[in-house]
Amino acid sequence: MKILDQIKSNAIPVELMRSAARGALPLPAVEMLEILVYLSTHSLFAEEARMTLAGWDVVSAVEICSDPDAPAEVLAYFWLETNRRPPLMAALIENPAISETMLVEAAAGVRREIVNLLLASPRARSSPMVVEVLAANPAITPEQLRELLSEPVPPSATYNDADAEAEAAYRVWHEAHSSDIAAEADKPFELTGEDEESQPANESGDQEKPPVETVMTQTDAATTLAIAGLGATAAKRKAMPVDEKRLSVLQKIARMSTAERVKAAFSGNREERTILIRDGAKIVQSAVLASPMLTEPEVELFAGAKNLTENVLREIARSRRYLKNYHVVRNLVNNPKCPLDIALTLVKNLLVYDLKSLRFNKGVPDVIRQVAGQLYREKTGPARETRRR
Repeated sequence: MKILDQIKSNAIPVELMRSAARGALPLPAVEMLEILVYLSTHSLFAEEARMTLAGWDVVSAVEICSDPDAPAEVLAYFWLETNRRPPLMAALIENPAISETMLVEAAAGVRREIVNLLLASPRARSSPMVVEVLAANPAITPEQLRELLSEPVPPSATYNDADAEAEAAYRVWHEAHSSDIAAEADKPFELTGEDEESQPANESGDQEKPPVETVMTQTDAATTLAIAGLGATAAKRKAMPVDEKRLSVLQKIARMSTAERVKAAFSGNREERTILIRDGAKIVQSAVLASPMLTEPEVELFAGAKNLTENVLREIARSRRYLKNYHVVRNLVNNPKCPLDIALTLVKNLLVYDLKSLRFNKGVPDVIRQVAGQLYREKTGPARETRRR
């Protein structure tokens, strides 16, 4: 029985209800938000639940508000005019679970920030009904009105288009992290870590050779020797005219500003993300992991890579989306660079055969091997006794 059902039937202690209103239960974010939304109308815990919802982590909330399968009550709560937050609204506007009628109602409102979000939305701009209501909205400026009526949205910029989805996600994420981007604005491009192979160690602790496309090519690896100086001075001098087609991907990235690298993390290809995940600017690393273009096989490789920073591995481990993938969990635990507290938390989720091999992985800390051995004995002990009988 779900905790929410127990709360609805008054089957849990008051102290546990109070912890729930503070968002302090060890539950997935989406389940915790569903409980908080319910408690926001509770006679005793409504005020505390609403305060918790108002201060909920923006990145986590945006991820949930972007999910068409998120609980309808949670989406409806954040859509209410009294609860609207611009970063969440940008995600909700693109979410097909929010009906066109709801978009039209929002377009009729006079809050300029909401009008601006609708004007920037490919989904809203592709709806004739929304455009008509926006055009009549007194909050729209003459310049915005001319642009809205004279420049129709290209067919490619629709909600279902991958590029439009990446662009929408970038806008939401950029707004939520604008201060962090500004803080690292002058940080030149610099690769973190050495050019180690990205695959996790095998059961003997030796590294396995990864596919060619998952690591930097030898050509770009050679270029690394030159970009240290290029990246350090790119912000201080103007680049000479060059034929961009001749530049390697690595060289192009080295010439970008931090803000441009953040944008590339969302709209770039796999090769660019493989390089940008090793960017010395943490905000660029975070942008790669937030990109909707990022695939699960890429995350699996990142989780096992030994040339990434602790920041990357921690962000992967904090994401419910990524931890649904068993290969990500296994690669993190087997990665010598994985923070000990994360590895100790995740090791209990490994299957028996992975626990068996982890016991002999000399690349991980001794305590991880010991815990793996203990869990392996606990999971196989009863079975052995049964076989003996």
